[in-house]
Amino acid sequence: MTGPSRHRSIAEQTVEQLGGRASILARQRADHERLARLMERVRATEAGGGREHAAALRALARLVFTHAFAEEAVLFPAARRALPEGDPLTLAIEEDHQEVDELVARLDRSSPTDPGHAALLRRTLSVLDQDVRTEEDELLPRLQQVLTRRRLQVLGLQWELVRRVSPTRAHPVVSRRPPGQTLSALPLTVLDRVRDNLQRLDELTGGRLTAAVSALDRVLSGASGAVERLPLLQRGERRETSR
Repeated sequence: MTGPSRHRSIAEQTVEQLGGRASILARQRADHERLARLMERVRATEAGGGREHAAALRALARLVFTHAFAEEAVLFPAARRALPEGDPLTLAIEEDHQEVDELVARLDRSSPTDPGHAALLRRTLSVLDQDVRTEEDELLPRLQQVLTRRRLQVLGLQWELVRRVSPTRAHPVVSRRPPGQTLSALPLTVLDRVRDNLQRLDELTGGRLTAAVSALDRVLSGASGAVERLPLLQRGERRETSR
């Protein structure tokens, strides 16, 4: 087993104590550190708004949603199998994920100059902070007590592989649990990443293609919405996170 004591936050431990860099614990903490830096970037660009703030929000969303999707596909099922309290613990985090999905979807439809944008942003960042603390102080230390170093490293590899091919945008209607969550991965990942590449193209061309990119983005967004609402992709959803 790894970890010197019960429920010691993974934020307070060395990489070696977490099971090495390949461990799910070390990978999670590294992603949380990247998240903290992106949240600071979002805060720093909020007043100025414009393209810089929009780019910061997109970078934050890409990290948040790939991270959360991989957790729900790999980490949380493992926690439910390994821990007697795994289901309520993961459900509480899934509820945070659901709220972030809904908040970011609303942020996507707003502008920094809109009334309420600042409050939406503050709430989003607050829920993300809460999510990190629950994972680092509660869920992950408990897993550390019951899983071997080797198992933590295998989970880390599985989580990383899924994270690299996960959706990058808010999809609040899709199930947060298998099988719906698993089945949604391929179509939503393809649609999200095509939209991401279109946005990068628009940025690289200095906005000269904005009209065409926006039109294509609306089509792809509509396709994503249709995919989200397929009954098959809502299977496995808990009442607490169902929308």
